[in-house]
Amino acid sequence: MTLPFSGIRQSITPGSFTTARAVAFGAVLLVLALAGCGEDPPALPKLAPGDVVLAFGNSLTFGTGAKREESYPAVLGRRIGFEVVNAGVPGEVTANGLKRLPAVLERENPKLVVLCHGGNDMLRKKGIGAAEQNLREMIGIIRQHGASVVMLGVPNFGLFLNTAEFYETVANDLGVPIDAEIIPDLLGDNEFKSDHIHPNAKGYARIAEAVETLLREHGAL
Repeated sequence: MTLPFSGIRQSITPGSFTTARAVAFGAVLLVLALAGCGEDPPALPKLAPGDVVLAFGNSLTFGTGAKREESYPAVLGRRIGFEVVNAGVPGEVTANGLKRLPAVLERENPKLVVLCHGGNDMLRKKGIGAAEQNLREMIGIIRQHGASVVMLGVPNFGLFLNTAEFYETVANDLGVPIDAEIIPDLLGDNEFKSDHIHPNAKGYARIAEAVETLLREHGAL
């Protein structure tokens, strides 16, 4: 009985088999190395005394559902010892945020921006494509101003609370550190939310903790 491919197997000498294994192993290492190149965004510049952090977004940044001093920017400022400016506007969509951003950057002159935007686009069915493009433009404007940027992902509110895919696409394409888990996790737990789309004070405290961790992991603190 002749086994399939027996002719091919017999034509491989011990030496050529060893070489083939080495080549295959090298190819695997190359693939893994290339795959790893895009995993970690570049390190953030370290914040220096007197630097300002800008929290830019909508109601999740403003702190709807809690007192002003319980918003995540307020808690973050107390945690990290830097001024954190709360530039959140409840109800804002990304198109309006894009228009507002340059004046805020000029006024506050931040060294780092925490960008959390796009939830209202999804709630109002404005179109994910437009929200994604607006976020890309915001990041470009922030960097042109000389500031670094990190992102918070927001869920597309529905049956499953997962960060909308376009946030991680933008983060990966532009090399922006992102936390894509904290907001969906909080909004899936009644202990941490004031209504179905906003955290409560405990939830905002958790967001501040997550942002601090993100900044430390990428070298800003």
